[in-house]
Amino acid sequence: MSFLARTFSQIIVRTGRTALLTKPCNVPALTLRLSSTQSSQQNEQKKYEYLLVDIKGKNSDVALVQLNRPKALNALCDGLMRELATVLETFDRDDKIACMVLTGSTRAFAAGADIREMQNNTLSKVVGSGFLDQWSAVSKIKKPIIAAVNGFALGGGCELSMMCDIIYAGEEAEFGQPEIIIGTIPGAGGTQRLPRFVGKSKAMEMVLTGNRIKAKEAHQIGLVSAVFPANQLVDEAIKTAEKIASHSKIVVQLAKEAVNTAFETSLAEGNRFEKRLFHTTFGLADRKEGMTAFVEKRKPNFTGQ
Repeated sequence: MSFLARTFSQIIVRTGRTALLTKPCNVPALTLRLSSTQSSQQNEQKKYEYLLVDIKGKNSDVALVQLNRPKALNALCDGLMRELATVLETFDRDDKIACMVLTGSTRAFAAGADIREMQNNTLSKVVGSGFLDQWSAVSKIKKPIIAAVNGFALGGGCELSMMCDIIYAGEEAEFGQPEIIIGTIPGAGGTQRLPRFVGKSKAMEMVLTGNRIKAKEAHQIGLVSAVFPANQLVDEAIKTAEKIASHSKIVVQLAKEAVNTAFETSLAEGNRFEKRLFHTTFGLADRKEGMTAFVEKRKPNFTGQ
């Protein structure tokens, strides 16, 4: 039976030798790679151990962030998550970047949190250290993030994808919250975000059994927006990111905030919040430019103001 055909439980029980469980968080450092248009950052040879970063798009306004612990199936160790928070927050402050794409490898987006790293933790240690607190940084990014998921998105990997704003999946992608199999429960939003995406019954089934779902089913139940061939996935995500980047940056951020508020409040309060943000756009030069361009039948020239 091939590795990809095994269940998560077989990986845990039968393959203690797998990199996911045994590989320490110490792969070689990799350099943040930026395009020539990012002149302000060219001379900063920032090094990241667990990420590959590049600038994409015709206007160099899309950041591509790739998880890069291939031998550990991109297991989300503490160092990786801290680096990811730093990189995403940096791009969130970068006026040249309008949208981000987060991906992994063809084999795994992220096969979960780093089990070896967590194995000997104690209650007092995880409470006192705020274990997993840094993961919330991803969901606090103001600019849109598209998750391009190939291969495994299990446990923390599934939770990480759900922290993003749009999820695209490769045809062989698999999603799951298998924490129950190793004696714990999701700890980074799996029990909270998953029901909002797929409903209570399906979320309960996935969380209580540890069963995984394929990309096709994930699309059918609303967990992902679209499914593409694995070798086209990242390019399709970048295309969508470029389209988002073509709009007013500030209005895009307002729209993201409005949609996210729907998951945090009542319908009545959400409608009031949306109306306030809608009214706010009438104080923006980009709103005036967009409507004027529509009336004049030309392409708008947004400035982010």
